[in-house]
Amino acid sequence: MQIVLVEPNKAARPVEIEDNLHAMQALVGGYIQEAPFFRDPVTLVCNEEGKISGLPLNRAIRDDDGKIIDVVAGTFFICGIQGENFSGLTEQQIQKYQQMFRSPEKFINTPGGILCIRMNPVI
Repeated sequence: MQIVLVEPNKAARPVEIEDNLHAMQALVGGYIQEAPFFRDPVTLVCNEEGKISGLPLNRAIRDDDGKIIDVVAGTFFICGIQGENFSGLTEQQIQKYQQMFRSPEKFINTPGGILCIRMNPVI
């Protein structure tokens, strides 16, 4: 199935993966967790223990106003949803989410909260 892969310090990119649990777990480096942050019929799939395992912070998830609502640790991917199953993305969804997560981000803890800085992508 066609997904958008988002790795720390790299530009998001479309990839083809097998549609099975083993392939998804291998991609994120552990047990998977679904995080349906988006209004589209897509979901974010990440390592469910990414933060507690100390995986590198990867990308911020923002609300409609641009406010950070969460930060994903470790590699994750965006895939489609059909009913209760994961599915491949449409070409339009690939373009949208590849652009959304194009630039890597660095995170700095400050007394006022986490500061997020967008970086130039490494292709």
